[in-house]
Formats: sequence, structure tokens, C-alpha cells
Amino acid sequence: MNAHAQITTAHATALPLKLVEDLPSISVVGLGYVGAVSVACLSGLGHRVIGCDIDPIKCSDVGEGRSPIHEDGLTDLLSAGVSNHLISTTGDLREAVLGTDVTFVSVGTPTKEGGGCDYSAIIASARTIGEALALKYEYHTIVMRCSIPPGTTLSVMVPEIEAVSGKKMGRDFGVAFNPEFLREGTAIEDFREPPKTVIGASDERTANIIAKIYQPVDATPLLTSIEAAEMVKYADNVWHATKVCFANEIGRICKPLGIDSHDVMNIFVQDDKLNLSPYYLKPGFAYGGSCLPKEVRAVAHLADEMSVDVPLIQSLSQSNETQIRQALEMVRASGAKRIGFLGLAFKRGTDDLRESPILEVINQLIVEGYEVSAHDEAITPETRINDQFSYVSSVCPHLKPTVDALPTLLTESSQDLLDNVDAVVVTHASNQYRELLSAWSDMVEVIDLVRLFKNLPERPGYQGIGW
Repeated sequence: MNAHAQITTAHATALPLKLVEDLPSISVVGLGYVGAVSVACLSGLGHRVIGCDIDPIKCSDVGEGRSPIHEDGLTDLLSAGVSNHLISTTGDLREAVLGTDVTFVSVGTPTKEGGGCDYSAIIASARTIGEALALKYEYHTIVMRCSIPPGTTLSVMVPEIEAVSGKKMGRDFGVAFNPEFLREGTAIEDFREPPKTVIGASDERTANIIAKIYQPVDATPLLTSIEAAEMVKYADNVWHATKVCFANEIGRICKPLGIDSHDVMNIFVQDDKLNLSPYYLKPGFAYGGSCLPKEVRAVAHLADEMSVDVPLIQSLSQSNETQIRQALEMVRASGAKRIGFLGLAFKRGTDDLRESPILEVINQLIVEGYEVSAHDEAITPETRINDQFSYVSSVCPHLKPTVDALPTLLTESSQDLLDNVDAVVVTHASNQYRELLSAWSDMVEVIDLVRLFKNLPERPGYQGIGW
């Protein structure tokens, strides 16, 4: 490993920084998706890592080398870290901070009523970190990884740490905002080959320390202000949300015109110089998950607080809801009463049900008296569904009865589901579902929200949502 790394500014100016020699020990607060992956991957880089969470089950899972979530390769990586004595866990955050050099904060920041950001977990973490720093003589680095409105790190977290510890940022401890760009389902791959590494640091020493941590996977991180780094996370996710809605609106326009919307969009994404990445730019179903809905609400709320008009951002949720209603109307129009769903999580390759848009469809169908069943490759009766729902309970309390009923709706196999429904709704582009429906029965209607096949099957009863 080189003794130096280059940190690049937004203007692409290389800034060489001298790095510390030894690998710092790291504590990770919050063992959800980002935290659990961070513990595993940081240990994979040779760091001693202490994971910390108020949930004893998560602590037990990670501490014994088991993944607390459905994420490809995560259990193997955690198990290796535990075997190599690099990973340990605790429910005592103060103990974790006292025993490490750097603390990564990856606690939840759910949407609160009204659309703003709930800071309670950040404030609680900051106060405990402050208690630990009051007992430390060594310089400590705090790295924020949560999605938060710009200014939150410096106006909410730092004052709490300083008030409790009696110490000052930049002199006694360093603070940075380091947004994560991990996609659920490919999180380990994204950590090892990041699209970019952004470091918004309070001072050069802090930037050096974080750059050293990431040097094995990215020797040229981007250096910016803490506020800009916070905004980059929002900008990225709002853009991703915009791409989903944009493509779906194109699909809704193309369908009645008899135009293949995927032909249109495949041409559109050939322009990778101006139109950027093709990721998300496929007509399909609504966006969901723990990031996009929350970030869209947060940015719209932020603009509203400043009396800034952002009609596109404000209209994204409306467009997304239109896509959900479109799927619901397609089910109603099929005339079927027994409906099966292939895929429940907001995307394939994860067990994350938070704000999964298909739950809105299922909920309404149940209210209207339809018989519903479902299958998901990553979700079992053991999946902690209620824990996930508590994260978004203020946003969608109407889904509580459906969430409670989900374990009874699950079928053991996708074939069993297909054998007992009149119509099937496909929400995951999985090879298992593709093979299953390649020999489908004409008696079963298929509503494809993800385009399982490049060419739409020329059979009655098979239709796509935007093609």
C-alpha cells in the first residue's frame, strides 16, 4: 500500500495528502444494511472492527459471523472477520468508541410525520459518543454515513458531541460526512469497487485518516465540504428516483401508441456522455425501498422550508403513485379474483420490504376482497417483517394489517403459487420466475411489471405495464 493517496476536489484537482501509517481500529454504530456491510468489508481490509447496535439480535448475529440481512456473500465475509478476530460486537456504544480510533455512524434516519428527517437516533448516538470522548485523550474521528439534510452533521451532531464531551471539533476530534453508494443485493461488490468515494471532512487530518481507510478500494477519493457531501447523497438518490419516474412516464405514453418503450429507452441510454448511466432507465414498476422515497420527501420538504419551487421533485411521488395505481387497475381489469405475486421486496436480491410499492397494491386488493398469495426468493416466515415496518410506520400506517398478514400469504414455492391463482403479478426479474412463466398456462393472466422477456410473449393474457 502506498504511503500517500490522492483526494480529488469537485474541480478534479489532485491534492496529495500524507496518510497515517497504521490501520485504525473502527467502531460501526448501527448494524442495518449499511452498518453490517461496513463491518464485514472493513474487516476484509484488515481493520479491527467493533459493531454496535441497540438490537441484541443484530449484535449476536454479526458477532457470531451471521448476516442479519439477506445480502449475497455477507455471511461468508462476516464469518471470516470473526474467525480472524477482527470483528466483535457490543450494545455499549461508549465502550465501542473508547476501544477504537474511528467511529462510523450508520443509524436510521426515518421520515417523521410531515416529511422531515427524524434525528433522534443521531442525537442519541452523538451524546454517547460525547460521553466517550470526554474520557479519551487520543484524537478520535467520527464519520457520518446516514442520509441527512445538508447542515445536519455540523448543526445537530457536532454541537451535541461538543456539549457532552467538553471538547472541540478540529482540535480534539475530527468529523466527516462520507456518503455510501451501496446497492442492496450488490453491496459488497459496490464497497470493493465504488462508483466514487466522497469525503467531506472538518480538517485535513480527518481527511487523511478516512482516505487511508479507503485507499485499497479507491486511491482517488473526492474531497469536498461536509455540507456538499451531505447533499451529494440526496442528489444521487433523487436523481435515481427521477430516472425511475421518467422512464415509466415514457412507457405510459408509448403503450397506447403501439410503440415499444424499451426500444425507445434502449436508444436513449446509448448516449452515455450526456444521458449518463442506463441504470434505472427502464420502464417498469414504482420505486421503493429505504432510500428513494425517503430522500424525495426530505428534499421536497427542505425546498418547501426555504420556499424554493421544485415542481419536478414535488411531482415524483405523484408519478410513482400513478404507476402503482396503473398496476392496480391492470389487476382489476384482468377479472381475476385469485392473485399471486412473484416478488415482495422492493427489488430482487434483498429481503427489504420498507416502502415496497407492491405492498400498496396487495393492501388495496385485500381491502377489495381479492384472494392474495405471494412468493419471494429472499423472504421467509423468519424474515423480521414487523421490524422493517416500524421504520416506516409514520409514512404508511394503513399497511399494518397487510404487513401482519404477510407470513400467512407466503407460499413455499413459486410453482405452488402459480397452480392456485387466476392471475400472477411479476415484480422481480428473476431467472426462476422467467423459467416458470416460459411454460405458463393460458388460463393464468400475467401482469409483468419488470419485463421478464425481451420480446413480449404473443399470447392472450400476458401484458406489461409500459410496453
